[in-house]
Amino acid sequence: MAGAGRGGRVRAAALLGGIAPFCLAAAQAGTAEDEVVLSELSVVGIGPGPGEVATGPVAGYRASRTGTATRTDTPLRDVPQSIQVVPREVLVDQQDIRLADAVQNVSNVQSGGTIQGRSDTFVIRGFRTQTYAVDGVLLSQANTFNTTQRDLADVERIEVLKGPASVLYGRGDPGGLVNVVTRRPTILPSGELTAQGGSFGFARLQGTVSGALPGAEGLAGRVSFAAQDDPTFRNFGDRSNSRTFVAPAFSWTPAPDTRVELLAELTRQDTQYDEGLIARNGRVPLDDIRRYYGTTNSRYNAQSNFVTLRAEHDLTPDLTLRQVINVQSGGFDVFAVRATGLTAADTQVTRRGTAVENGFAAIDTQSEAVAKFDLFGLRNTLLAGFEYTRGFRSSYAQQSTFSPTSFLFPVPGGTFGAFGFQSDIRQSTELYGIYLQDQIDLGAGVQLLLGTRIDAGSQFYFNRLPTTRTVPPDQALLGFSPRVGLLYRPVEPLTLYASYTTSFKPQTDSVLNVSNPPPETGVQYEVGARYDLIPSLLTVSAAAFSITRQNVAATDPVNSGFSVITGAQRSEGLELDIAGEILPGWKIIGGLGYLDARIAKDTTFTVGNRLIGAPEFSGSVWSTYQIQAGVWRGLGFGAGVTHVGRRAGDLNNSFFVGAYTRLDAALFYDFERYRFAINARNLTDARYIEQPFNPTNNLPGAPLTVLATITARM
Repeated sequence: MAGAGRGGRVRAAALLGGIAPFCLAAAQAGTAEDEVVLSELSVVGIGPGPGEVATGPVAGYRASRTGTATRTDTPLRDVPQSIQVVPREVLVDQQDIRLADAVQNVSNVQSGGTIQGRSDTFVIRGFRTQTYAVDGVLLSQANTFNTTQRDLADVERIEVLKGPASVLYGRGDPGGLVNVVTRRPTILPSGELTAQGGSFGFARLQGTVSGALPGAEGLAGRVSFAAQDDPTFRNFGDRSNSRTFVAPAFSWTPAPDTRVELLAELTRQDTQYDEGLIARNGRVPLDDIRRYYGTTNSRYNAQSNFVTLRAEHDLTPDLTLRQVINVQSGGFDVFAVRATGLTAADTQVTRRGTAVENGFAAIDTQSEAVAKFDLFGLRNTLLAGFEYTRGFRSSYAQQSTFSPTSFLFPVPGGTFGAFGFQSDIRQSTELYGIYLQDQIDLGAGVQLLLGTRIDAGSQFYFNRLPTTRTVPPDQALLGFSPRVGLLYRPVEPLTLYASYTTSFKPQTDSVLNVSNPPPETGVQYEVGARYDLIPSLLTVSAAAFSITRQNVAATDPVNSGFSVITGAQRSEGLELDIAGEILPGWKIIGGLGYLDARIAKDTTFTVGNRLIGAPEFSGSVWSTYQIQAGVWRGLGFGAGVTHVGRRAGDLNNSFFVGAYTRLDAALFYDFERYRFAINARNLTDARYIEQPFNPTNNLPGAPLTVLATITARM
């Protein structure tokens, strides 16, 4: 057995011999020839306890600090709201290549679908959200979704703040916020290169290199990149799905009290336009998960870009000023055949041709001050901020008739009619937000969090249709978002908390004879607890919550093409999460969730109907063990199970998709500077719908998939 192990090591080294020099050369190119004096920004802890920082690496599966929940570097146990962190080590062990895969490690969070393969959406605590944040800045200020799928090449950690978060982030959905924290540059040189290949023609190359840059003391840079081609199991006409991603980042610490960071990301995506399967007779048939109702030339091309400049200066050890400036741009174009429904006999699928051109641009600035002081003998951490956002988008769509096809035996071809004008959307949003937050230590294990925000501005939204020519006036926007949290630590391992949080989101629906429809709002009441089963190593958290979403837009039952603002939805539930290390080398992350998410008030849909894509029960657990000593040191095993319950496919509850349980596994080996891994998803080859979107848009989950990975590190 020992001889076999030595032989495996020799073969492993030979396999990586071809790619290691490129990784090493790239890393060495970023190293300053002269001696480098380390600055404060360069020393980043990666372990539990005081060495970890909110924006830095996490050692293992358990994070101890967060910046998402408070915009200050705060211990997780001092946050009176449910927040879970998925560290990079989890992404590496699971070999996650989609943001949707990563967030499934968190209770009551599921993939919300990819909007025909275009972007990432999530269902958090029963409510769908189509946007997320990167380093605390919301993407797509005027767009309804980000135009490209998120790449994970430069991701350090993914934080999910559950429940409304408008007090710090402005507009947002009531279910929660996903915040992607990117990898920072380091003065010490480092680098890695990863090559992957897998089932159905999947191929990917990604890497990162970081180190000191010449020219100034404390200047460091990092470049992360990725390129992949993923035909998927739903490959029609050899249509590839490609994505390229480049993320240069720079940091500069000219003095111990001053820090400057610059991050840019550029993503290009060229994919097949795929709406998945169609519901019939109250369910989505799974007898053929490759069934496709589009055409081989249906495509989606997109790009997204952003640049974020962040500067901090400590006026005193207890007073920090921070300025963030973010600029975003991008767009997409679609040429596709889309299913529109079924004929009366349910044997034929009606279709239409669609051509869309969309563009967007946005700017976001945040000016903040963080002050720590004692008042009346109480320790305060005060955050004061001002945020200005402005976003614009345009979307021009044409459509045509297209020949129908068989439901059971669709033909990826047909005849187009003449294309004609369908719609022309112009939207611009401008918001000014002022927010205050105080974290107060009352002593005796009691902490109080108080926050408030007011957003004011205007929105122009005009959807010009063939029969609509009247330009509406600007909508005045006004939102008030308070937040209150109380936390009590009766004994050191245990934290109890209760909180009240709110959300605010401008309406984009057209309401007949109403120029200023009230914004959508959300209110959450939550109680929870955290307990360190093993101090600084293993933590379990639990929460109970109730969220009410008000002023939900519903279809006008009298005037089709318009909406009425009368709806309300409610989600109540329980959840349990665990993360950390049970024994040396044995790590675990996962969660269990229960949801009762239903329509509470509406003029179109039946009160009591379940919300789209919200399962009653769901859960996941992933665990790995890596041998710590001996001849097999570095060899690791991983296994996981994901269960998602039955879900409604539309608000009419006209169809449901069934529950599913997916089994995953991993085998990996760390040898010196290299890692070899094989990951398998859906070991039982289960057939399921990953997430319903509407009756004609339900993407099936992938069958048994195997992914092989080789990584070389400096």
